[in-house]
Amino acid sequence: MISATHTFPRGFKWGSATAAHQVEGHAQNSDWAQWETLPGKIKENGSAAVACDWWGGRWREDFDRAAADGQTTHRLSVDWSRIEPRPAVWDDEALDHYRQMVSGLRERGIEPMVTLHHFTNPLWLVEKGGWENPAVVSHFERFARKVVSVLGDHVDWWCTINEMNVYAYNSYAEGIWPPGKKDIRLCFTAIRHMLMAHAAAYRAIHELQPHARVGVAPNILLFDPARPDFALDARVASFQARSFYEAIPQALHTGKLLFPVGGWRERLPGVAGTMDFFGVNYYGRRLTAFDLNHPGTLFGRTFHSAEAEVDNMGLNELYPEGLFRVIKWAAGFGKPIAITENGWGDNDEGRRTRAMLGHVRQLWRAVNFNLPVQAYFYWSLVDNFEWERGWTQRFGLYELDLETQARTPRAAAKLYAEICKSNTLTAEMAARYAPEVVPAMFPG
Repeated sequence: MISATHTFPRGFKWGSATAAHQVEGHAQNSDWAQWETLPGKIKENGSAAVACDWWGGRWREDFDRAAADGQTTHRLSVDWSRIEPRPAVWDDEALDHYRQMVSGLRERGIEPMVTLHHFTNPLWLVEKGGWENPAVVSHFERFARKVVSVLGDHVDWWCTINEMNVYAYNSYAEGIWPPGKKDIRLCFTAIRHMLMAHAAAYRAIHELQPHARVGVAPNILLFDPARPDFALDARVASFQARSFYEAIPQALHTGKLLFPVGGWRERLPGVAGTMDFFGVNYYGRRLTAFDLNHPGTLFGRTFHSAEAEVDNMGLNELYPEGLFRVIKWAAGFGKPIAITENGWGDNDEGRRTRAMLGHVRQLWRAVNFNLPVQAYFYWSLVDNFEWERGWTQRFGLYELDLETQARTPRAAAKLYAEICKSNTLTAEMAARYAPEVVPAMFPG
């Protein structure tokens, strides 16, 4: 084995990510708090009733762990339903709680990125039609103004809406998330309103905080043709990519929302140019084959390659090379890039460390090509409630015991701490944590 060191630029930010409902617990006033009480909605009847008990104060010990591991940034979200329990009525205790959290990060030398919307909505908003109602744009702008006015002296890095595409598809096309509807037209409507709400919040944030960095974090799921030399496979893979993830950043760049599905085309006034950084959430890819039996997915049947390593849920394929491809594509928008989520949810700890090594190496490759990546947020700091999957998929650097709330560092936590503290990835690290990858990653 050769001795090799991949060094990242000075000041590169290493961190982890969490989301309010997934880690806080003790929430009652949101659509997700209500949804998970319904029979059959959550795998194995999982619940975020306590979650990681951050609302009970355990964020302090988890932030201590992140700081001790050398992390210099953390992405967290706020829960709209806590902060604004009724329209234009603010909960000062909830705002103070979040203020303590972001100041607590600063005290530990960790820079916060705050996400304003990470999948959950207050019940009063749901009663008004949620993201189907155009009034949500002004509601979200009001909420953004309030949060920034309270947290802005500790935070200047904002993600307005997490994974608009995943939220809209799961909530309004697949119907597996609240409000549980299956109408592709409502899916497009929700994305349209989310883009407009983002733009309104973008302007409001910059009005309050001219130096702020504001962006979004779409989920980038690569679609590759199963048979690259077969034109119909290539065409349907392109349609799926344009519909699932390309349309949203293109709209923020040009102001034009274009969906191949249904031929949706619309110019959205005020949306163009409302992205200071490009957040990338990347977990893997799918292969796509043209299939007339799948009209709902543009006649494309998606699956994993036969030789791929796949997580225990059968959702994500271990394809680190895709991270480099996604970064290269995102760089075309001419904005700084943050990898706002990337991680591995599995019961196989060997696969978790292999995934980390492979993705960090592709991250280094991107930086080495002078692509403008400035930060990497591992998903997630601690095991958390994974939406419809409940607690059956574990992404945490730290394993969570739901009965005792004890945290146990995984091998990936120790590997990531070495990466964060040294700002490098070395052949020696790979040899200690996953020796089987060394011949391919560091050939002698």
